[in-house]
This record gives sequence, C-alpha cells and structure tokens, in this order.
Amino acid sequence: MSNQLEKVKELIELRNKARLGGGEAAIEKQHAQGKYTARERITMLVDEGSFEELDMFVQHRCTNFGMEKKQYLGDGVVTGYGTIEGRLVYIFAQDFTVIGGSLSETMAMKICKVMDQAMKMGAPIIGINDSGGARIQEGINALSGYAEIFQRNILASGVVPQISGIFGPCAGGAVYSPALTDFTIMVKGMSYMFLTGPKVVKTVTGEDVTQEQLGGATVHASRSGVTHFAVDTGEDGITLIRKLLSFIPQNNLEEVPIKKTDDPIDRLEDALNDIIPDSPNKPYDMYEVIGAVIDNGEFLEVHADYAQNIIVGFARFNGQTVGIVANQPKCLAGVLDINASRKAARFVRFCDAFNIPLVTLVDVPGFLPGTGQEYGGVIVHGAKLLYAYGEATVPKVTVTLRKSYGGAHIVMSCKQLRGDMNYAWPTAEIAVMGGVGAVEVLYAKEAKESPDPASYLAEKEEEYTKTFANPYNAAKYGYIDDVIEPRNTRFRIIRALQQLATKKQTNPAKKHDNLPL
Repeated sequence: MSNQLEKVKELIELRNKARLGGGEAAIEKQHAQGKYTARERITMLVDEGSFEELDMFVQHRCTNFGMEKKQYLGDGVVTGYGTIEGRLVYIFAQDFTVIGGSLSETMAMKICKVMDQAMKMGAPIIGINDSGGARIQEGINALSGYAEIFQRNILASGVVPQISGIFGPCAGGAVYSPALTDFTIMVKGMSYMFLTGPKVVKTVTGEDVTQEQLGGATVHASRSGVTHFAVDTGEDGITLIRKLLSFIPQNNLEEVPIKKTDDPIDRLEDALNDIIPDSPNKPYDMYEVIGAVIDNGEFLEVHADYAQNIIVGFARFNGQTVGIVANQPKCLAGVLDINASRKAARFVRFCDAFNIPLVTLVDVPGFLPGTGQEYGGVIVHGAKLLYAYGEATVPKVTVTLRKSYGGAHIVMSCKQLRGDMNYAWPTAEIAVMGGVGAVEVLYAKEAKESPDPASYLAEKEEEYTKTFANPYNAAKYGYIDDVIEPRNTRFRIIRALQQLATKKQTNPAKKHDNLPL
C-alpha cells in the first residue's frame, strides 16, 4: 500500500473514532436513558446528507487532575453547518458521551467559531444542549468559554435567529446561553434547567426539591416562562425546530418566507358573525377566531402553557408569515397582567427584529387589579408591551373584537402607538372603562340623592354603554380605520398586509433604547 493510501486509511479511521464520541459503552448508556447522541440529533434535524462537520479533530488542552489521559476527538461538542428545507443553518450539539458534555475551553472555541460563521453568513444558529455544565478540571478557562459564548449570543440577538434545544441537563452558568436566545425548547422528563441544583438549594434554603420540580420542562413552560415550548420526546423537539424555522427569515435583513397556499383570500367565515356572546361577561375561545382567519388553520403557538390570558404565535396570511398576539377571554377574562405583558412584549420585539408583521386581536377588559400585581411591578411590565408595540416598525394590523378599555386599550397596539390599520367589529367596546365603573364615578352624587340609587345607576349605565361602548365613537375620531363585518376579517387583514408590504418607517438614531426592564 502506498504512503498516500496509508494516510487516507488513517484519516478514515480517525473520522470513525471521532464519530464514536465517548465510545460505544457511553453511546449505549445515552440510548438506555431514551436519549439520542449529538450526531443522531443533527442527522434528524438537517436535510439528508447536508451536514458538514467542523473541528472534528479538536482536543482539549487540560492536564490537571489526570485529564491528559482522557482525550476524545471533537471534545464533547459536534459543530458544523447544514440545510433545513434547503436553507443554511449553523449547529452545535453537545455530546454527553464525552465527559458528560461538560464545557471545556476548546469546546467553547468550537461553538464560538460556528456562531461567528453564522453571523458572517446571516444564517440561524441552533444550539442543542446536553451537558453537565462547566468542566471543573479546567476552572476559570471553562468559565471564560461560557462568557465568550454569551457575548456572541448578545451580539447575534436581533441579527440572526437563535434557537436552543435543551435535550438533557443544562445547569449553572450554562443556562444563560439559552436564556439569551430567541426560543428555547425543552423535553418533558428528560431536560432540566436551573442555576443551582437541588443539593445547593437544600443546603442554603432547606427546601427539598427534585430536579424535575426545580427546573423541569413543565415548570419552565408553565410557571417561570423560561422555556417557550415543552415537548414529549426528543423527536418532537427536532420536528418543532424545523417547523419554527419555516416561519422565520434567515436574518434581520431578509423578508419573511412565503409559502404557497390554496386557502382563498376572500374565504368568508360566517360563524364569526355570531361568535361574540350577548352577555359581556361571557367568554368565548379566541383560538376559534385565530383558526378561522389564518391560512389552513395552521398556528404555531409560542409559550402555550404560560400566561394563557394572552396568546402569541406564528401563522400565515396568504402564505406570508405573521406574528399573532391575541387576548384570550377564556382565561382570566383576557386581562393583561405581569406575565402576559412580558410574554407578549418579548414576542412583539422578536417579530419586529425579524421583519415579521404583527396582527393583534383585541378583547381586553383592563389590567389585573390587586396588591400582588402592583407590588410585582405591573406598571413596569405593562410598559414593556406598550414599549414593544410603540417601537415596532413592522406592519401592524389590529382588530378589536369586543372589549378594549383604559390603559389596556392603549397597550394593545392602538392607533397612537403607530398601528397601521386598526379595525373593529361592530361588537367592539372601546372606552376608558366599562359602564358599571364609569357611572359610579360620573353619577355617584346624583345616585345618593336619588330615591332608588340602584335603578338610577342601571339606567345611567345603559345610557353610557349605548353612547360609548361601541366602535363608532372611536371611528368618529379616526382612531379606528374601519368597522368591519366579522366574517370578512381574513380578507380585510390580508388586504391590509398587502397594502403595507412596502412600509418604510424608522426610529430616531440612537445607540440603543432603554426599555423598562
């Protein structure tokens, strides 16, 4: 065999060795836990045969604690690029079979390299996390590696989409990279995130908690809002990443993807003409409205289990991606509170950063009252949503279905926050407050002097409701562009978006804003 063939044979052997990560036994252990390896996850994620691996032969440089005897090609992370539905993406996937996926200085270097490449090319970054945290043997070098990654997350924010798949443990400082990215996906019963683990919690606070209770997928999806999606299996997580990317552009300079649709623009939904209950206190399901007006009822909800009084997610109108924000009357009557404001504000800002038009469906009676909300800073959190809408320069179409009262009316993409097209259904009630509260303020003195205060106030409430709780008062001042028939909502939104396709609007030049955090 010639010298060259020997070298080629050696290369092939080294590649095969690198692909085994921590070895057959470690791979079997990963499979026994119901988990896929880093390379298996990448293969499932990208188009067949499209993945090009980088830095396969990188090894760590640590000699402390006998680490020089634990050398693996690739050192605990698989990095590279490929395509999803033909579109370029950059990927890093932590390999738990190599020293528990713990982060070394060289692993961080590999991750930073693909992140830098993604920024140069203007393509999404997908990080798959499955790691025991910082490699303790490397000390400060591992910590500096995390900081290098975080700095790149920060600079990439709003430039290229960043998606984090948590497919195993993610603890300590490691949690900050997913927290800095646009979307986080966790797997129920398999992944967890926390800054300090159960043992430290027990020592410091005396609390007895399991990993699942402290930072499992369900907890972060429903209580903390740290994760946007909680899925049942690793396969579901991979499928979701592919679906999510289909809705969003490659970078902040591109327009949204267009998907061909056979759903007619002028499809009428007669059911919408009768969906609003006669009683203003009776709920209806906003999902029915969303499903009726979007293309083929296809809605990718974000944060589905968190702050369910507001709904956010991606859909398409005539093939064009939009971000939908909608109050949900079925949950807390659709009021805004701290969590709903934070959830919607983050979503609005993502859409604005990536040129995704916003469609807002309004039915909001106000902000949730009480000391819990006020002490928790609802003023500042509500201001986040107000700020996000006011700052956004993408096309903004707002449809008020029923209630739109007080400060909540302003916050939900009103005309004065540069709403481009503001429509209302005939059932819309746009006013400072509802009739009951209004007459108690306006006619308190007269009611006291009346022989029958209750009847007097009821009469005045009916009068107030008739005068103000309708869309025509707002339309009279031009705050509503048109009152539309509910069954025509899809057509009117699509026509509005077509009109706004060439919208150009910029904010004043500044280093950056100082939004209320």
